[in-house]
Amino acid sequence: MTDIEAGTDALPHHSRRLLTGYFAGLGIVMAVWGARIPAVQISADVNTPGLALVLLSAALGMVAGLRAGGRLARPARLPALLTGGAVGLGAGLAALGFCDSLESLLVVAFVFGAAHGVLDVAANASAVRCQDAHGRPIMAGLHASYSLGALAGAALAAATTSTSHTALFAVVGAVAATAAGAATRLTRRAAAPGLRREPRRHTGGLDGHGRLSRSRVWLLGLLAAATLLGEGAAADWAAVHLRDLGATAATGAAAYAAYSAAMAAGRLAGDRLTARYGAPAVVRTGAALAALGLATGLAASTIASALLGWAAFGLGLSVTIPSLITAAGIGGPRAVATVAVTGYVGLLAGPALIGALASATTLPHALLLPALLAATVAALAPKTLETPAP
Repeated sequence: MTDIEAGTDALPHHSRRLLTGYFAGLGIVMAVWGARIPAVQISADVNTPGLALVLLSAALGMVAGLRAGGRLARPARLPALLTGGAVGLGAGLAALGFCDSLESLLVVAFVFGAAHGVLDVAANASAVRCQDAHGRPIMAGLHASYSLGALAGAALAAATTSTSHTALFAVVGAVAATAAGAATRLTRRAAAPGLRREPRRHTGGLDGHGRLSRSRVWLLGLLAAATLLGEGAAADWAAVHLRDLGATAATGAAAYAAYSAAMAAGRLAGDRLTARYGAPAVVRTGAALAALGLATGLAASTIASALLGWAAFGLGLSVTIPSLITAAGIGGPRAVATVAVTGYVGLLAGPALIGALASATTLPHALLLPALLAATVAALAPKTLETPAP
């Protein structure tokens, strides 16, 4: 084997390590931001409706970034989008710490969200190409690094409660931006493995021009929205559900921790399971487990069963989003962006929808919606994720 050939074979592994860093860094930054939002609200003297506008601005920025990233993402541009998105995200976090008015928060939150969207598309599009170069599933492991990064970011925020959010945002943002900038050359080199090997070809679900059909892309997006609605429900309502059952504040907080830890564990094992059994079977079984686990936890109405139910829900859905992104990757970065945008609609709208349903009925009844949607994913995913014969 020549030196050039050896270097080519090593590229996917370099790319995987770098992408692991990007996914983990994104998780850390978003967790630090989320954990310190109350401090930002107090510092800028923003009331609850104003904070809602800030979060909406960040969400709109993210949608804009996802759409822009989908249009701009081409193989040769992915390194620049990865670096630019990560630097923008870090700089945006640092700038959020210095905002002292609603107006400044609205502007910076939009930029922060846009950088998040660009980085999300670039990282997932690069991950699809890296997975093709590896010739085996690696997507779940990369998404696991995001989950683990988020847990680390939450722990960091909890451990530095005596530190001002301005200082914390500045340090974390500067580290993220500096690391991405310093890795620019490595990113350019390692983001190319998909160019060195012929990606897998599929025919099913493609239109007459060889592109992933619009109907398949939208179905993937709807399944992503159903899945991420459940993630939003876990983030915003799991602790409330436990408190309604009489749990202490600490035990209530443990519900989302159990969900997150189970999801991270499932993603760490997800690539091996997908390689052995195939994405359709793994997603179908996992989504069925999620639906049954959450429904059982809601029906039993005990603290222990609720904790187990949320853990089963996280474990069951852990491989769904990585598998949907992989399937969308056949259609290129624009298809990945479409699935991501549609999925985030579910993430953003889910908690409010469940709140409205809970007001009309009860919270346990409202939380049956994520369980029903998980059952729908179990029913539809096998056909949607089916790998056609080339």
